[in-house]
Amino acid sequence: MESIQAEEFSYEIHNLPITVAALMTTEKILRRLDNTRNADRIIVPGFCIGDIEEASRKLGVPVERGPKDLKDLPVFFGRGPQPADLSQYDARIFAEIVDAPNLSVEKILEAAAAYRADGADVIDVGCLPDTDFPHLEDSVKALVDNGYTVSVDSIDPHQLLKGAHAGAQYLLSLKESTLWVASEVEATPILIPEQPEEMASLYRSIDILLDQGKSFIADSIIDPIHFGFVRSIVRYQELRKAYPDIEIMMGIGNLSELTEVDTGGINTIMLGMMSELRIGNLLTTQVSPHAKRSVAELDLGRRIMFRSREDISFPKGYHTGLMSLHERDPFPNSYEEVKELSEQIKDSNFRIQVTADGVHIFNGDGLFTGTDPYELFKNLSSLNDNAPHAYYIGLELGRAQIAWQLGKRYTQDEELDWGCAYRSEDDNNHGPRLHHKEEKSTMQARKKQRRENRAKNTKQGCDDTTPK
Repeated sequence: MESIQAEEFSYEIHNLPITVAALMTTEKILRRLDNTRNADRIIVPGFCIGDIEEASRKLGVPVERGPKDLKDLPVFFGRGPQPADLSQYDARIFAEIVDAPNLSVEKILEAAAAYRADGADVIDVGCLPDTDFPHLEDSVKALVDNGYTVSVDSIDPHQLLKGAHAGAQYLLSLKESTLWVASEVEATPILIPEQPEEMASLYRSIDILLDQGKSFIADSIIDPIHFGFVRSIVRYQELRKAYPDIEIMMGIGNLSELTEVDTGGINTIMLGMMSELRIGNLLTTQVSPHAKRSVAELDLGRRIMFRSREDISFPKGYHTGLMSLHERDPFPNSYEEVKELSEQIKDSNFRIQVTADGVHIFNGDGLFTGTDPYELFKNLSSLNDNAPHAYYIGLELGRAQIAWQLGKRYTQDEELDWGCAYRSEDDNNHGPRLHHKEEKSTMQARKKQRRENRAKNTKQGCDDTTPK
């Protein structure tokens, strides 16, 4: 507690008769806390579930959840880096449904909903070369009717016209040779060169629309690595220098889709370039399986880049969601601390923790440390006749091993946090849980086995009793 000593407040730690703090609920607190001791603020463990607002009303004192880990208390009390405000951003995400002609209107709406949930601002309806798209207009109308901002992406100017007349707000992409489309519709065109290296054609299109006073977005096109990637980045810099005030788009699919590497790093670097060049529009795809989280990564990344740029700071320390494989502080406890805790445990329930030294599992019988679950498991003889619990411990040791190998924080009974790379059902529930998680099948089987064992022992006791 020395790191959070403060002159402006005093504190008292009140121990409730609850054995496991993680099982604490607001209902249990209300039943057991009959005196608020003149406190003007009550802080409960971060794992405490229940209705905090109701507890505050009944106790007449504001109740807050603290951090889940005791070592995070200094940050909670303002003695360390505070969570950044990532509510702002200035880059618009166009998310392309690349195979729209092959999807029904209903499937297009489903894809759009998923994109919007991940942070997309504009749903880009992608047309395919030499492929009929008879339901293009119906698709655009359905999207607009459902509140989406829509763009249509096609090399066929007639498809672009149909999309614009159906309500699309943006058209991708017009060249100098198809610029006539812009004069026939209200939709905002995205301008590209006739060929990637022909920047003069893009500049001429820009000048024409500037003279006409019509809004547009310019895109000088990203080329894949080894096919002009570096030069294409330079083109964006030259475009911004030539036109300091126009809107620009950067499409990053040629990089994220055609480079076999986790996309989080690629997307973040490209967002950094966009932030420096004040490029406010980006187009992404999610075709390849390895790129399926691009929209979510870009949504978080654009917020981090905006905040760090405004702070005149490095994009570091704002959020860990883009660090899918590693974490800044994966091992909050040391082996010595785990050993000290293990010496206080007297019951048979296993606890698992991870430190830089490896995976530790302990109960009243002792502490075992290793990096291979198979080696650890041979020390856990109490699991030999308990299949459900053995399964549970095996699962948890597997998670703990992964956490140790990659450098991720491990909390027993919780899934590993993969940041933007994976979103579980729990992630969809942004508020604190009001109830404990539903018991898994291993816990249910374990309870059933205990009941059967008790019944068996009771029966044996009865059979062994000889009437007097």
